[in-house]
Amino acid sequence: MTSETLLLVGRDTGYSRDVFETHAERLAGRIAVDEVEVATYESEPVRELRDRLRTVPGDRVYAVPLCAAHSHETLDGVPAALSYVPGEVRYCEPLGRSPAVTDVLRDRGNDLVTADEDATLVLVGFGSSSKPYHRQTAEYHASRLRERSAYGEVLTCYLLQNPAVECVRYNVSNPRAVAVPLFAARSEATERRVPEELELDRGGIEYAEPLGEHPRITDALHAEIAKQRALATDVDAAEQSFESELLQTRRPVATDGEGPT
Repeated sequence: MTSETLLLVGRDTGYSRDVFETHAERLAGRIAVDEVEVATYESEPVRELRDRLRTVPGDRVYAVPLCAAHSHETLDGVPAALSYVPGEVRYCEPLGRSPAVTDVLRDRGNDLVTADEDATLVLVGFGSSSKPYHRQTAEYHASRLRERSAYGEVLTCYLLQNPAVECVRYNVSNPRAVAVPLFAARSEATERRVPEELELDRGGIEYAEPLGEHPRITDALHAEIAKQRALATDVDAAEQSFESELLQTRRPVATDGEGPT
């Protein structure tokens, strides 16, 4: 019988480890796998994770990147690091595109500013100067919030691309507003950079918690694992996925000091 392990992989922001462990504990009670494990890194996934990943048990390992959207790390370093896992790896999508995340963003905003026509919800994403994934994720949820929430206005802004976080308060047209960071967990960005660029000390904008330990995030992770389990029985579909391609093409190499010599 094939043994299975669920592996949650994410960046250690100084705040995220407890969040990841919370989701792991919940999932261990909901998913019939043999092991649920967490692996974190600070900046270099291959160098920091290779020894840890060599010990991950299971004939099949479902690896879920705990982040809002694909980044350079999840497109390159993380799939390369996963090559050290002894078992068959199923690399999953980041949790950010799950419909459940829309519910979390709405709840986070509504905790501070009740949703109605006179209120604005601002989604704050990390963004990227070269990759589309953060913008696509933020716009996806913004569109759903416009359709499914009572907020009179839903805006998006980013730390690393336009529209910029520092400019968004000038685009808010309602008397009440709340900014919700589209981040998996608290980090230096959510604790310092975003508040500074929003100029929260000026008032007029409330600031919510990131996705964090919200139960619907656990639901999103559960749904992704269920999808990957179904795909595991469909070899053609699994091999054609974007994440499967990343596993096949991102490998540590000796010239980087990481691969086999």
